[in-house]
Amino acid sequence: MDEQVEFVVRAAAIGAGATAVMDLWGLFLKLAFAIPSLDYAWVGRWIGHFPRGRFAHANIAQAPRIRGETPIGWVAHYAIGIVFAALLMGVWGLDWARHPTLLPALLVGMSTVVAPFFLMQPAFGAGIAASKTPNPHTARLRSLMTHLSFGVGLYVAALLSALLFPV
Repeated sequence: MDEQVEFVVRAAAIGAGATAVMDLWGLFLKLAFAIPSLDYAWVGRWIGHFPRGRFAHANIAQAPRIRGETPIGWVAHYAIGIVFAALLMGVWGLDWARHPTLLPALLVGMSTVVAPFFLMQPAFGAGIAASKTPNPHTARLRSLMTHLSFGVGLYVAALLSALLFPV
């Protein structure tokens, strides 16, 4: 297989797999501890307002709904996971995906928390690093744990990819 095609295929598989692990973590927290996770319809609502020139909201939950916001949000969620997997492979190389190690996956997983802290939470009206929420420290810890689960997912998905599609 051509290396460029292999890169794209592995990035898609690893990114989607890691995102699924993150979603399973969120489901576990919801079922075991009644801790809600992000409503991805809000992500779709946020994106849906872009063509209208609206990139930030005082409270995304109160922003006007967008037709198709739920599927838009879920597609964006998985696409972002794939992009982060591609960034991991871009830094550590295709060989990392062929022979994955834990540390790069955890480093990238943890570094992805920058996106919600400095982009999404402020744009949703929650402030930088959830500073405007009722319990900012709890929200930050949840974000960190969620993105750590994404890092674990990067590693697990890469291992599965390497086992299923050895070079």
